[in-house]
Amino acid sequence: MRAGRGEYDVAVVGAGIVGLATAYALLGRRPELRVVVLDKEDRIAAHQSSHNSGVLHAGVYYRPGSLKARLCVEGKAALERFAEDHGVPFERCGKLIVAVDPSELGRLADLRSRAEGNGVPGVREVGPEEVRELEPNVVAVRALHVPGTAIIDFARVARAYAGEVADRGGTIVLGARVDAISRRGGTHVLRTSSADITSRFVVSCAGLHADRLARQGDPSATDVRIVPFRGDYYRLVEEQRGLVRGLVYPVPDPSLPFLGVHFTRRVDGEVWAGPNAVLAFAREGYRRRDVSPADLVDIATFPGFWRLSRRYWRVGAAEMWRDVAKAAFVRQLRRYVPAVEPSHLRWGPSGVRAQAVDASGAMVDDFSIVESPAALHVRNAPSPGATASLAIGAHLADLALRRFEG
Repeated sequence: MRAGRGEYDVAVVGAGIVGLATAYALLGRRPELRVVVLDKEDRIAAHQSSHNSGVLHAGVYYRPGSLKARLCVEGKAALERFAEDHGVPFERCGKLIVAVDPSELGRLADLRSRAEGNGVPGVREVGPEEVRELEPNVVAVRALHVPGTAIIDFARVARAYAGEVADRGGTIVLGARVDAISRRGGTHVLRTSSADITSRFVVSCAGLHADRLARQGDPSATDVRIVPFRGDYYRLVEEQRGLVRGLVYPVPDPSLPFLGVHFTRRVDGEVWAGPNAVLAFAREGYRRRDVSPADLVDIATFPGFWRLSRRYWRVGAAEMWRDVAKAAFVRQLRRYVPAVEPSHLRWGPSGVRAQAVDASGAMVDDFSIVESPAALHVRNAPSPGATASLAIGAHLADLALRRFEG
């Protein structure tokens, strides 16, 4: 279909890794479509897609049958093929999920069952001696070895997706904040900070602002709100990077909202330790001093946030203490790697997780996609969203095209 200036068949809002993967999938299925990707920033992948640990997750943690489980496994395989074809380096360095106390062994066994149910290859339990062979500085009573877990630079992946979108005739418009979405006849009108765009179909992949875009398309979509959590990392000094060879993770506690601190080797050779998880005072608040009054009002006026806070206030207080007390952070790291010293750590980067919370105060666990007339809205795509990006994009493209052609 040919369209006039500013008129498109599909407008994708968000030039992060999921939005770009969706545009890539749409153009792969229907090359004749006029597809535009809009983003308010002056560069692609400006937020979660470039502020993350860089881990290609194998699919161990997620409930079998969930969207997360299926799309993570599919997406990891697809992304590794894409990376090989496009010269994006990655490394299968493997992961150890370590139980440091016998009370964690039941949860470790549950993780192994999940991994097997999700079809994750090569996962096996190992004892203390093999733990030392794999990671000489790690202590554990048992561990789960996940050899297929890999590391990659997701910002570089996003740039490769953008290149494919452009090569296939798609348009990427940066510096175009979407201020309003309305329906006019059979099309959407997207009022942006640069120009009005009209499109027959909209797919919003807005990450930290996902709930706001969903409400633009459907004002009744108020049951879920994004609550931003900042995660801070330390870097191991270069001389101490050999303390870990790959990735060292704790056994997750299902009663807690987040995974906890861990060690992550990066494709550039750095090793990060963290992150913690504290409430961010701005959706794009990567520093402690970043405050957005509008974002704070959004949080404070949502009953689900207060219900979440009542449930996890002790956990939240501990996370805040570790955020300001390096010694407390180090004590947590020493549970797995006792040789870590405060002098081994330098302050590192931060990221903000766009966590969807429902009105009951529960964190939305699975990927969440909602539909409104001629539109799809990704309301929740936290980790492993980057790993699963090609699979999420393919899923969204299939949903969109079924409705687009219906």
